[in-house]
Amino acid sequence: MSAIHHFVPVVHDGDAVGRHTLRLRQATAARGFTSNIYVDVTEDETASQTRPVVDYVRDARPDDVLVYQFATASYMAAWLTARRETLVVNYHNITPPELIAPWDGYVALGQRTAFDELAAMAPRTTLAVADSAFNEIHLQQVGFSHTAVVPPSAALEHSHLGEHPGVRGEAGGRGARWLSVGRLAPNKSVEDAISALALTRAHIDPEATLLVIGRPATAAYGEALQRFVADLGLFGAVTFGGFATDEAVASAYAQADVLLVTSEHEGFCVPVVEAMAAGLPVVAFRQGAIPEVVGDAGVVVDTKDPDALAHTIAALLADGPRRDGLAGRARARVRALDLDHAAERFVDLLCDVAGRPGGGGPR
Repeated sequence: MSAIHHFVPVVHDGDAVGRHTLRLRQATAARGFTSNIYVDVTEDETASQTRPVVDYVRDARPDDVLVYQFATASYMAAWLTARRETLVVNYHNITPPELIAPWDGYVALGQRTAFDELAAMAPRTTLAVADSAFNEIHLQQVGFSHTAVVPPSAALEHSHLGEHPGVRGEAGGRGARWLSVGRLAPNKSVEDAISALALTRAHIDPEATLLVIGRPATAAYGEALQRFVADLGLFGAVTFGGFATDEAVASAYAQADVLLVTSEHEGFCVPVVEAMAAGLPVVAFRQGAIPEVVGDAGVVVDTKDPDALAHTIAALLADGPRRDGLAGRARARVRALDLDHAAERFVDLLCDVAGRPGGGGPR
């Protein structure tokens, strides 16, 4: 019997790639495969669910299928490429290094290295699975010949998500509550959301606030955002919540009036799906996989001009019928993405690769 093992540089608690990897391992084990997660770096919070990658040298069997979660540079990539077992790549996107370089040259260099590592894996890979059609195009451009698209099984559990209670600014006379969720990284362009909030408070809604949830990816960028907030006189209006548990994030969705995504680059954007599942309106910049994920279930904008963003959000929050229509389409969009069964769909493909019945094959 083939084993299907999962490889990822690190499994962070609450991280989308880490959560996806854990669910994939659970789904492969449920199909009867021996299945472990091997990591370069062991985190205390997830140590009980992972094994050091060096252990695989002892565990390896010739008919194993190895699944690599690719999102950044790692020594693991070249090591896996050089091995002889069947290799599958699960591609989560590489952030363009030019978006990171002004803030962290070392991380940007790592992203450039990641592009080279991805291309080197192409001729060795039996199947490459992207989490969006946007990412699949990149796989094909660098030489992967057999590809498929399966979205990440990384959204919050639906038990944590309830119907959105409505716009608090409208119902309770309080300022609108904006929300941003995701790693505090330069490609997220949170400064554009802050600029739009400043315009909103100056001309539309003096009590509007912004909650930013996500752990900093680079210290320099996080510190620059703090200074920017201070320079604009938004102390108390913008809150940096840092890392939050699933329950805390779900509570933030329930209390917010709008999720604002101002990213310059997104390979999928799990918070968009989480917000739609919670019935929270989404306003997002048209970039990367955003149009593909949002569909007609949110407001996708072509500019991040702060005045335009401010008026777009204000108009949406003032239009109850429009919000109701978006909420209905959001429920349909979440059902269409079917993240609850994404891991099982991925394992269907792995069954084909492993020569076991029950798969659907790459397209």
